[in-house]
Amino acid sequence: MKIIYIHGFKSCGDGKKSKALKKFFNNVISPELPFSPKEAVNYLEKLIDKNTLLIGSSLGGYYSIYLAEKHNLKAVLINPSLKPYKTLKNYVGVQYRYCDNKKFKWKKKYLKELKQLKTSPKNAKYLLLLQTGDEILNYKHALKRFKNKKAKIIVEYGGNHRFENIEDYLCMIKNFF
Repeated sequence: MKIIYIHGFKSCGDGKKSKALKKFFNNVISPELPFSPKEAVNYLEKLIDKNTLLIGSSLGGYYSIYLAEKHNLKAVLINPSLKPYKTLKNYVGVQYRYCDNKKFKWKKKYLKELKQLKTSPKNAKYLLLLQTGDEILNYKHALKRFKNKKAKIIVEYGGNHRFENIEDYLCMIKNFF
C-alpha cells in the first residue's frame, strides 16, 4: 500500500500534515506539485497504482476527488476545495508559498485547467474530515456534496482551514484504508 499526500494551494509537500502522516505511516509520498493543475495531476498519475491511497487537503482534496474517481481509489479529503476554479480567481498573479515564502505566479489559465478536472463523487470511497471553523472554505458545501455518497463524514466543531490537529485522526485514517 502506498499513500500519496496531496498538499493544498500555496502549500508544500513537506508541511505539518505530511510530516504527521509520515511519522504515523511508513509509506507516505508527499511530492512538491507543479503550480499548473494539469501538470500536477499528470505528475500524480505517474505515482498512482491500484494500491494507492490518497489524502488530499484543500486543493489537494479537489485533485484527490478527480484521481479517486478516475482510478477507483479510496481518498481522505481534509477540508477539500470543491470549486477552486472560482475560489482561486482572486489569487491570479504573484503569490508566495506558506512553507518557504517561495515566489510563484498563479496564472489565469490555471483556473481553466482546474475547471477541466471538475468531477462529482460517484464511485470512489471517501473519508471526509471537515472543521466548522474553516475560515477559507465553508464546510457545509462539502457536507452537501458528499451527502448520500459512499463517504464517511466527520465534522469537528471549531478548528481552521489548516486542520492543525490531524494527529487526532490518524487511527481513523488507518482504519478507513
